[in-house]
Amino acid sequence: MGTYLWRSASLASVGMLVLMVSACKMGPDYVRPETPKADSWRVPASTAESIANLAWWDLLKDKQLQELIRVALTENQDVRTAVASVEQYRAQLVMTRWDLAPALSYGGTAFLYQTQGGNATTIPGGGGAIVIPGTTGGNNTTFSNTIGFGSLKWEIDLWGRLRRAVESSEGQLFAQEENQRAVILSLVGSVSEAYFSLRSLDLQVDITKRTLKTWEESVRLSQLKLKQGYIPKLDLDRFEAERAGTAAKLAELEKQVVQTENHLSVLLGRTPASIARGLKLTEQPIPPEVPAGLPSELLQRRPDLIQAEHTLASATAGIGVAQANRFPQFALGGSLAGANANLNGNQLGPLFIQNISANLAGPLLNATALGYQVTVNETKAQQAALQYEKAVVNALREVEDALIGVQKSREQREAQEQQVAALQSAFHLAEQRYQGGRASYLDVLTSQRSLFESELALARTLQGQLVSIVQLYSALGGGWSVTDHPENNLPDPRSITSRQPSAVLVHEPQR
Repeated sequence: MGTYLWRSASLASVGMLVLMVSACKMGPDYVRPETPKADSWRVPASTAESIANLAWWDLLKDKQLQELIRVALTENQDVRTAVASVEQYRAQLVMTRWDLAPALSYGGTAFLYQTQGGNATTIPGGGGAIVIPGTTGGNNTTFSNTIGFGSLKWEIDLWGRLRRAVESSEGQLFAQEENQRAVILSLVGSVSEAYFSLRSLDLQVDITKRTLKTWEESVRLSQLKLKQGYIPKLDLDRFEAERAGTAAKLAELEKQVVQTENHLSVLLGRTPASIARGLKLTEQPIPPEVPAGLPSELLQRRPDLIQAEHTLASATAGIGVAQANRFPQFALGGSLAGANANLNGNQLGPLFIQNISANLAGPLLNATALGYQVTVNETKAQQAALQYEKAVVNALREVEDALIGVQKSREQREAQEQQVAALQSAFHLAEQRYQGGRASYLDVLTSQRSLFESELALARTLQGQLVSIVQLYSALGGGWSVTDHPENNLPDPRSITSRQPSAVLVHEPQR
């Protein structure tokens, strides 16, 4: 009875000790550091609800572009790698949390041996060795078996080493989850930009083919006029040179089309192939305004900033782990087992074995090295803090760059549309005057060349305007709805897993 009371009191004391030290953790608690302040954007922008709150399929209206993005999110290798990395760190966190719980093991042994006389043969057994006595000598043998019901080991987290390790693992997992979101957002932007580049090249090819036909007609008419003696050979040579230059430009553009298709195929996680087209570049919807919201919203939205902050939190928790390693570790141990023994055929009866122990271990000769390990972890946290600050500054710069890009590309497009309209009128007038013999070939040549170059420039500017909107969306940390798009069956990023690529959804482009 006294032994039972003593053991109960001991267990109660241990329980009180655990409760008293449970709130004790070495090292600093994480606090978000001060970041560069920005109350408004340098480039004037609307502070209405940010465009980043839109799901990307609400921003990008081209159905074929949405399908390409859906395929990329399913099959792109970078996304699937990011998903696998998240699963790795999630499993690592579970392992780290289990360090807080008691470790319980089981086991058992059985053996037979001869105590005197005769010969014996030993046969290895699963839990030890089985000894078979010889046929001569006495019958002094012993059979014994022990079954371990449980062996317990539990480290009492006096200094918060294990809890800080859990905090560090949580920070690493959260950082990987934000990295996955950053990869998804980057992929949406990359596919969109490549698609707009492809549609821009398609438009430039169409413009070049149309211009080439015009030059070919000019060459044909010039050849007739040369035979009739109305124009000198110089006029024909000039027109033929312009035709050849336009044909060379067409070949260059067609090469870029194929290379862009190959680049887009890689983003889709596929081998190079033709890419299906949707809306023309001139048909792509452009929002009337692209509000950026407030700069402070970036800290809660941009995945790279959140990732950098979780990395800093993990590094901060690592300081506590390193500091706790310098102090003694206290662990409880115990076991409960049953035994049965036979000696010379006499049954001794079942025996029950139980024990409880306490272990205390701490650093001695390596205490100095562990002190330097604290310094190492502190410098890692300092580096993580600087990287976080740098990420914030870089995010502000990217938004400012995107804002000015959206604003000026719109102004540039409007000016170039006026330029193209004026040059079209000038070319038609010059051509009519030349046919009537009231203007030289130089007027036609100059007007046609200027019109061709301005139309190509307008196509590139329109592409730049669409790309600048996508870049602003990405720089703001574009939103993602966890609800699948009902019409396009777009996936929840948290449900993306490694899978076999689906059938190729491409066809020859319509040009």
